[in-house]
Amino acid sequence: MAGLMTGKRGLVMGVANDRSIAWGIAKTLAAEGAELAFSYQGEAFGKRVGPLAASLGSDLLLDVDVTEESSLDACFAALKDRWGGIDFLVHAIAFSDKHELTGRITNTSRGNFARTMDISCFSFIDISRRAAEMMPHGGCLITVTFQGSNRVSPNYNVMGVAKAALESATRYLANDLGSQKIRVNAISPGPMKTLAGSAIGGARATFRHTEENAPLRANATLETIGGTAVWLCSDYGASTTGEVIHVDGGYHVLGFPQPENM
Repeated sequence: MAGLMTGKRGLVMGVANDRSIAWGIAKTLAAEGAELAFSYQGEAFGKRVGPLAASLGSDLLLDVDVTEESSLDACFAALKDRWGGIDFLVHAIAFSDKHELTGRITNTSRGNFARTMDISCFSFIDISRRAAEMMPHGGCLITVTFQGSNRVSPNYNVMGVAKAALESATRYLANDLGSQKIRVNAISPGPMKTLAGSAIGGARATFRHTEENAPLRANATLETIGGTAVWLCSDYGASTTGEVIHVDGGYHVLGFPQPENM
């Protein structure tokens, strides 16, 4: 089934290093023939993303701050100048103060709540509007969420609230953009050993617990998440929109741990 993405172009936002969910998606899309552009924020991340992008044959790297309108304007102007249009966009961007990803949500500060919602949820809405203008023949928008959006996950706190908003935004965007043949979906992996995941209190214990109790007795991998993105972005995903696709070994269906772990 090689070549599912041949002739398609898109922007991947959120690669931090070679363990990022966004990187797993990018690698799999590229393996299926997609032409990629990458965004990063700041010089430090640029130094990490540059070699990774080059390994996939991409020289289109864009320094983007999703909280700045002018930065987003410049990003999409550069994409339009290079390609004219795009076929897909991957949004794997989230942020919250790591000091508020431990303990109780009652300790969330007003400032961090607003910033978390801005970067982790509103940015997808803002980016989707801009991307849709570059998809005259339709396309696919993907974001990344987590089950802490609808079930309490220790220490996830305000990020769980932001992910709940992100999933709701996904459904509203799917309805708004469906008439333009633009599909909008979210991928919900289980706990991952990523830079972002490590900021959450108790991350190692959560990862181990999921692996031991998921029906498949395994956590998601970057390859399986990437494969899901390929399906959604390819022509085989043409009838799927407004969905939250779980890639978590089935953990989301459980009500209790496995008997041997109770």
